Amino acid sequence: MMLCLLLGAAVWHDVKARRIPNAVVFPGMLAAFVLHAALPAGPGLFGTPMGGLGLLSSLGGFGLGLAILLPMYALRLMGAGDVKLLAMVGAFVGAGQIITVGLVTLVAGGVLALVFAAWQGSLRRLVINTYHMALHTTFSALAGVIATPTVPPEAASGRLPYAIAIAVATVGCVLWLRVHGELPL
Repeated sequence: MMLCLLLGAAVWHDVKARRIPNAVVFPGMLAAFVLHAALPAGPGLFGTPMGGLGLLSSLGGFGLGLAILLPMYALRLMGAGDVKLLAMVGAFVGAGQIITVGLVTLVAGGVLALVFAAWQGSLRRLVINTYHMALHTTFSALAGVIATPTVPPEAASGRLPYAIAIAVATVGCVLWLRVHGELPL
């Protein structure tokens, strides 16, 4: 329940102001660390019966959640709030589940980008940009060169409220955990 409230607050802020405040993310991280450290050992906060995974697993989930989106932040494709939000989710779900949650988040983010681009009437531009980036990457790889395009592609989808993708993926994975006990992968 706490994770859903934090995700809801993050989505609200991201949709409203296109930023996720630290006042939402940092208390969530701390709460996840405390819960996993203080609760008796068990299958996790979303398992039955509820139990802590331990502080190390929570810290590992935090670190892996950070690592999943950090490259996109470094390339300026994503904001720092999105990266911190997935790290917070990692602190809740633990090291064993955050990779799956992260992969589902990336798929949900791709779908969100397509929907957002279609809504703005720029889906064609998004497809053309993707084609050119894939073509450039392929030729660079074949030439054995790591090169970046000299002209950045035209913006196709604007700034996405990526907290939506993180929240949808997280809630979906947590529901899967409640029903099946563990995530596939």
